[in-house]
Amino acid sequence: MNEKNFNEIVEKHKPDENKLLNLVKAFVIGGLIGAFGNFLVEFYSKVLNVSSNDASVFMIITLIFLACLFTALGFFDNFVHFGRMGVIIPITGFAHSMQSAALDYKKEGLVCGIGSNIFKLAGSVILYGIVSAYIVGIIRFLIGG
Repeated sequence: MNEKNFNEIVEKHKPDENKLLNLVKAFVIGGLIGAFGNFLVEFYSKVLNVSSNDASVFMIITLIFLACLFTALGFFDNFVHFGRMGVIIPITGFAHSMQSAALDYKKEGLVCGIGSNIFKLAGSVILYGIVSAYIVGIIRFLIGG
């Protein structure tokens, strides 16, 4: 099979994607996650009398815990498929990527399985996040801000 025939077959079976619908879903779902995070901060600070700084930390811990729990229970992937980038971009997506890798490689053991594979996807996020922050920091320094 040559490359032209292969590309024709791929295009024939490629699912149609409604980009506008995906954008709206991501915006709404991401907004709901943000609103839930804000609710948690208010709940921790007002109801449990925790300082605002600590309430923010507790909110992040809660979102990470819920993302990992839902990933382990097996239905977070469906939520990601529905909510697209609205679920992936917040901290929940980062927790999901690490939890998924840990679950996928747990049979290979703690060191060779989980330890060496948990940062497979998350590692690139960390790397490019650090590189981007470094570049923006240099630009900000050069501008004088």
